[in-house]
Amino acid sequence: MTELTSAVTGAVEAELRFLDPAVNSSPELLAELLHPDFRAFGSSGRIWDRDSFIDVLRTRSPVRPVTASAMRGTQLAPDLVHLTFDTDSNGRLAHRSSLWRLTGNTWKLYFHQGTVFGHETEDDVPWGTPAR
Repeated sequence: MTELTSAVTGAVEAELRFLDPAVNSSPELLAELLHPDFRAFGSSGRIWDRDSFIDVLRTRSPVRPVTASAMRGTQLAPDLVHLTFDTDSNGRLAHRSSLWRLTGNTWKLYFHQGTVFGHETEDDVPWGTPAR
């Protein structure tokens, strides 16, 4: 359940800035939101660190708008918030999970994971393949 604390509100506001195409298509603006120790597991399976994530922005085409829904947040510690939500980017659906850390007076994205969904099969189970 979402805890409506000022920390959760701050992390949600930072996440929404991160999702804004004007921000996430700008290496300079994005760098302001990423924690120095940022890591991500992309929905493609690629592993990103802060530098590789910012560098790819210098060569990629414009970012498609993303719609976020079902955002929930939990404050795990005074300086740590976990957000979960779904995104739709031109029909590509993904479950998303973000950890935001308060660094100084600014919420910074510390970790992110995206998992594509929408094409589930009966073999989709957590933690491995079902026994047959």
